[in-house]
Amino acid sequence: MQIWRSWDDVPRDLARSVVVIGNFDGVHRGHRAVIARARELADEHAAPLVAVTFDPHPMAVLRPEHAPSMLTTLEDRGELLGAAGVDQVFALPFDLDVAAWSPQEFVDRVLVQALRADAVVVGANFRFGNRAAGDVAFLTEAGARSGFVAEGVALDGGPQVWSSTYVRTCLAAGDVAGAAEALGRPVVTRGVVVRGDQRGREIGYPTANVPAAGSSATPADGVYAGRLKRLDTGEVFPAAISVGTNPTFSGVRERRVESYVLDRVDLDLYGVEVEVEFVERLRGMVAFDGVEALLVQMADDVDRTRTLLGV
Repeated sequence: MQIWRSWDDVPRDLARSVVVIGNFDGVHRGHRAVIARARELADEHAAPLVAVTFDPHPMAVLRPEHAPSMLTTLEDRGELLGAAGVDQVFALPFDLDVAAWSPQEFVDRVLVQALRADAVVVGANFRFGNRAAGDVAFLTEAGARSGFVAEGVALDGGPQVWSSTYVRTCLAAGDVAGAAEALGRPVVTRGVVVRGDQRGREIGYPTANVPAAGSSATPADGVYAGRLKRLDTGEVFPAAISVGTNPTFSGVRERRVESYVLDRVDLDLYGVEVEVEFVERLRGMVAFDGVEALLVQMADDVDRTRTLLGV
């Protein structure tokens, strides 16, 4: 998927397009409902479907103290948008100048001059322009004047379920199953396996450790049943996964995603990029009174993981 990251990246010879607009963080089921309608129109118009998203998120510019943690990187967003049917992504560089545009300026600069839109599709609650003055009604009227049609698509699942805010709320509560339902796919985090403190190996539960820093899709601290996938070979293993700082042992401050691959003590994954999939939360993070109590709990975590995953 090609991502246009600046105005200069947008082809000057772009003759026409169908445009779908949104933050698209997570590309959840609500986003995909909007994209599906835009894809239909793109096929009808025999035009490429261009997704306009914003980089960074507008709240990171306007009210950085209230900016949400992102569910996906821009690169991941591009891949997910492509899988949903988008042909090109325009990551509109968002700054205070863009924030000051009136709704009409946004229409003129982005939809008419840059993308030469035949049709524009947004979510029914979409707002844009300075002080969010533009809405679907304005977009429809502006389109009639400028030569494109506009549609607002209702999110059939309801804004509470099919929204990035809802997904973040689920992740903050460790409800990975609820987040996966809204996303329409499992909750995953990616990273390169690094060397830890070797405590897991010493007690019979070696783990593949991935730093959680910068991985915004990581759920709340706790223990989960899930899977670990090697991205170099595609191999998938059932795993019991710990997220947090391992409070039973002192000195660990870095938040990690630690995956114990069931029944495997022979895997050497250092330096390998992996994808960790969270299936179900088992429990919260607890500081145990010694290694023996921890081992009893870990054995139970592994047994429950087997049951949940059917392995």
